[in-house]
Amino acid sequence: MHFFKLYFKVISTLFFVILFFSTLQAKNVDKFNDGKIASNYFSGILLLKDNQHNESYKFLKKLNGLEDVHPNFSIKYLNSMVILGKIEEAYKYSKKLERKKLDSFDSNLIIGVFHLKNEDYDLAQKYFEKLREKSYLSLNKFISNSLIHWSSLKYLDLNSASIKIDSMEEGFGNFKLIQRSFLHCFFDSKKTDNFFKSITSNSEIDYSRYNYFYANYLVNTGKIEAGKKILKKTIKNNPRNLLNNQFLIDLENSKKRSIFNCKNQNHIIAEIFYITANALSSQGLYSTSNFYLSLAKQLNEKFYSFDSLLAENYFETENFKEARKVLKTIETFGKTYYWYSAKQFSRILLKQKKKEKAIKSLKNAYSKLSKKNVYDSFDFAEFLKNNEKFDDSIKYYSEVLGIIDKNHPLYPEATDGRGVAFERMGDWEKAEKDLLASLKVKPNQAYVINYLAYSWIEKSIKIEKSLEMLKKANSLKENDPYIIDSLGWALYKLQKYKEAKEYLQRAVQLMPADPIVNDHYGDVLWKNGNEIQARYYWNYVLGLEDTEEKLKNNLKIKLISGL
Repeated sequence: MHFFKLYFKVISTLFFVILFFSTLQAKNVDKFNDGKIASNYFSGILLLKDNQHNESYKFLKKLNGLEDVHPNFSIKYLNSMVILGKIEEAYKYSKKLERKKLDSFDSNLIIGVFHLKNEDYDLAQKYFEKLREKSYLSLNKFISNSLIHWSSLKYLDLNSASIKIDSMEEGFGNFKLIQRSFLHCFFDSKKTDNFFKSITSNSEIDYSRYNYFYANYLVNTGKIEAGKKILKKTIKNNPRNLLNNQFLIDLENSKKRSIFNCKNQNHIIAEIFYITANALSSQGLYSTSNFYLSLAKQLNEKFYSFDSLLAENYFETENFKEARKVLKTIETFGKTYYWYSAKQFSRILLKQKKKEKAIKSLKNAYSKLSKKNVYDSFDFAEFLKNNEKFDDSIKYYSEVLGIIDKNHPLYPEATDGRGVAFERMGDWEKAEKDLLASLKVKPNQAYVINYLAYSWIEKSIKIEKSLEMLKKANSLKENDPYIIDSLGWALYKLQKYKEAKEYLQRAVQLMPADPIVNDHYGDVLWKNGNEIQARYYWNYVLGLEDTEEKLKNNLKIKLISGL
């Protein structure tokens, strides 16, 4: 794994070397044809790619004037400034690019947002109009059209503004409907309620986030109980939404925080930037996502939903230092965000191979929760089970199951989790009972089927039944290596070695570094008469980092004696 990361970094560096010299313009090229300058540039770009924004900015700042001969430099430099929140510095640099006729989509966007923040909507619109000329991507067209529309509202009434929205190209699912809802809310239209209902009642797409805006609108118009009702309903269907959970807690504690106002067009534009950032993050474009999140925070710095995505982006890029900083801020927003931050801190510690510290940290955070709901307790139980604290996890799973009934959505998950913990503790009777209870309530859980069937196979019981169950699991989750391995192992136990070999070979192709899968494949090779190849795979498993001691001992015997 470390080799591939290093290989990728080397290839990335070579790519930027080629890009750098191929995009340098002939004019004044000698000024920058210097090893130190090239080193600063590559360091800055690679650090930016790794989301190390502070360090990236330090290198890129040294290269003043490079934009004259290398146009791509200015975009990278602007990105580093904006992500660090240096909007005024980014604005001044963007104006410099404008004077040199080197402006870009990004530089015009930054100038426009700077004027928006200062509520100079005429100037903002001027620069958003310029975005159209440089909108070659559908994403940029979506952004430019939305910004032009929302920055021009002071010249429009509801009817003309609605016509403008309807003329926009379709993009981002039903985002036109979202914009219409915000528009009616902005103009205090009597139809606002109906528009929000039309978004939040959509069963095909998860619009639970927009229940927050609907409830916020109701609360701001004095309908606090109606707002609470909306939140309770959406939390019942989507219990993990941080924004809705925290808003309901605040309302129930008579603590209303003004973090979003649909009559503030900057707040709405900030939400447009958030939607853009979320879409980019889902595609793995974390640095660009952070760029738009930073712009969103410039226009609505109190809206803590932006920070949770920012923390997640930093986590995904393993920039744990910055992730921790953001999480330290998030944990002050209330109980929901405190628990979310605690779980994220523990995830970071696990990534850093500090398992015991992660467990201790989350135990401490859980004990500090003044009011725990079943989802808090379930998440804690899952964390304990996943980190081999099976006895402790059983306690919390049991607490959850003592509160909920079989119709609760957590019931199949909690019985499955407790069943796995019982099995790992060696109490098969209770494990089997829980796993069967989970499947009785929710029969099509491919991974629960797999766990139960594989456990039966390992105990050499109900193998025919296990095989039928695994065929069902395989149809529910095609190309899942664990299920394919279990299916092959069931066939192996039934002495159908040729058929078993096909499945186990496929499992090895999907999971080439898994010790169990490779061991199984070695066994089936032996049974098919391929003894040399079998020993090769057994020997390979001995060298794998994750191979447990018990398996190593078995492999040593097999390498000498075979099966």
